[in-house]
Amino acid sequence: MDQFPTIASAGAALAAKQVSPVELTRHCLDRIAALDSKLNAFLLVTEDRAMADAKAAEARFMAGTARGPLDGIPIAHKDIYGTAGIRTTAHSKLLIDNVPATDSEVARLWAEAGTVMLGKLATHEFAFGGPSFDLPWPPARNPWNTEHFTSGSSSGTGAAVAAGLILGGTGSDTGGSIRGPAAFCGIAGIKPTYGLCSRSGVLPLTYSMDHTGPMAWTVEDCALLLQAMAGHDPSDPASADRPIPDFTTDLKKGVAGLRIGVVRGWHETDNTVNPTVQKGIDDAAEIFRKQGASVREIVLPNLFEFQACGFVILVTEAYALHEHWMRTRREDYGELLRDRMAFGALVSGADYVEALRRRRELNQAVRAAMTDVDILLTAGAPTEAPEILGIPKWASLEKPGFTIPFNVTGQPAMTICSGYGAGGLPVAIQLAARPFEDALLLRACQAYEAATPWRQTRPALD
Repeated sequence: MDQFPTIASAGAALAAKQVSPVELTRHCLDRIAALDSKLNAFLLVTEDRAMADAKAAEARFMAGTARGPLDGIPIAHKDIYGTAGIRTTAHSKLLIDNVPATDSEVARLWAEAGTVMLGKLATHEFAFGGPSFDLPWPPARNPWNTEHFTSGSSSGTGAAVAAGLILGGTGSDTGGSIRGPAAFCGIAGIKPTYGLCSRSGVLPLTYSMDHTGPMAWTVEDCALLLQAMAGHDPSDPASADRPIPDFTTDLKKGVAGLRIGVVRGWHETDNTVNPTVQKGIDDAAEIFRKQGASVREIVLPNLFEFQACGFVILVTEAYALHEHWMRTRREDYGELLRDRMAFGALVSGADYVEALRRRRELNQAVRAAMTDVDILLTAGAPTEAPEILGIPKWASLEKPGFTIPFNVTGQPAMTICSGYGAGGLPVAIQLAARPFEDALLLRACQAYEAATPWRQTRPALD
């Protein structure tokens, strides 16, 4: 068996009975046992559950009743996804004994698709405060260099996928928490359109900007995972009631005829990226041109406006959720979350309303600009991953991020690896599409990924 199977390759091997779900699961569990002490990607390994899931999948394959492309595939969930009878902590002392009675909707859907659940993954505390060293569990480490940061908050998922401990996993994204770890860990991660995937049973941070989504090694694997988690859920008030396309039908159709807009001002002026990241963006534009897409510069409102608007909304809504505990159990939070969350108590009603008004204006500006382009292209992150011990407490306020604009707008966005920089650490580009054109976004990302060699390199941990 390949040491680093993808979901697509493992699914083909399972269907051909070249490997069994039990063997595949054992392979992942053995890697977790051998490597996770270096990575801290898992908060909880559910070996008994995993083996039970794998044996059930094996029985279906033997009976000819396999459930589809995810049957028998080992996955894990970010530890804000509720899992029935299994501890769900948000990486926080406040929920250290929290055991939900029911699955989150996404956990239920993936289980119904036949996935094998290996456990619960590290996150920044309540998907906001990290990397923190004063919590019940240490922060996840970057598999490419364990002295470096994974980004957050879906830190454990990014590390576990890159290291081959799991084939795919869940993330959440309020300001970039899927796409940041995907960028720093060199994997693929998509923030779907707001409302495409249920958030029911997932511990919230900011209701109006929270997204659930998948993370995996390849674009194709993300498409397969997204297929199994997208859909209307009446228990999530933001859930969109609309038909779900097949995300793989046109996945390999290419970009010929598409219009790509390079948001040059973001990564060359607002937050200047390093030369390796810039080369990745420029090379991607040239690849798209050679494949038949038209590529031109597009001007959007500057990153600072998106950052200011998104940050005010994020901390205000987050504080509203946590106000009781912030008043009664403040010292039980880690320092980073406690101090960042406190900003929300200082925002006035007028500030919040102004941010909401500005959000509508920014949405309108992006919609107008995208009448002439199908896909936006910019950076996934400005540099390679920094050292984990050197992350400033207020890093998110020092420079505007590339990911939060698409939480403000709610449109789908994805980061994918675009090369390797200093010390072999990954860099990434980010692509975005219009709302509910997630399939088109995946198609553009797949075209780039297939034209580049980056999926052939894995971190050396063994």
